[in-house]
Amino acid sequence: MTIVPSVQSSDEAAEYFTEERCHILELANSPDNPDLSVARARVEPGVTTKRHRVVGTIERYVLLEGTGRVFIDGLEAKSVGPGDVVVIPAGVSQSISNTGDRDLVFLCICNPRFEWGNYESLE
Repeated sequence: MTIVPSVQSSDEAAEYFTEERCHILELANSPDNPDLSVARARVEPGVTTKRHRVVGTIERYVLLEGTGRVFIDGLEAKSVGPGDVVVIPAGVSQSISNTGDRDLVFLCICNPRFEWGNYESLE
């Protein structure tokens, strides 16, 4: 596969609310680049996302704004904030809670790219 140089702009109006209880803005997620996807996630204050797993996909959360607590199978619950990177192996259940008084915002970097068909709610 050949990747060509490009600049992709995001449209804030394209953000959508998911059944997982968070807002998602897809920044890069295309079958043309199946190895990686990037999305911005936004969790409102007091909200915990549904416990879930993504089969066959490694997730990395790069925390940008706010404070939260992440719950990952095999790891003690941990407080997170700006600059933290959370690594979630493929198929491992997890959720994140916004413990602050403003939106919790983070990038979701998935390898290979995120596809809803691989998402499994555990609630």
